[in-house]
Amino acid sequence: MATATWNGAVIAESTEYEVVEGNVYFPAGSVNRNFLRSSARTTHCSWKGDASYYDIVVDDAVNEDAAWYYAAPLDAAANIKDYVAFWRGVEVER
Repeated sequence: MATATWNGAVIAESTEYEVVEGNVYFPAGSVNRNFLRSSARTTHCSWKGDASYYDIVVDDAVNEDAAWYYAAPLDAAANIKDYVAFWRGVEVER
């Protein structure tokens, strides 16, 4: 079981996940979207493709761009399509 928590809230939890470059990617259905807010940030990875970001919002605290996902990854990263990963202080345990 993998769990992502921040500011006392469980953001994601799943027995199924993917690990890529040391990051745990959670299936979209295992993420509590009540804590996510779309961000304008995007980045590009040469082998995964274009990533989009979410801010994490718990109560009045905001962790900007702390979650990301690949809506249309390149073929080499097809296994993480629509999966969500976390950083910036989000604690991920597995």
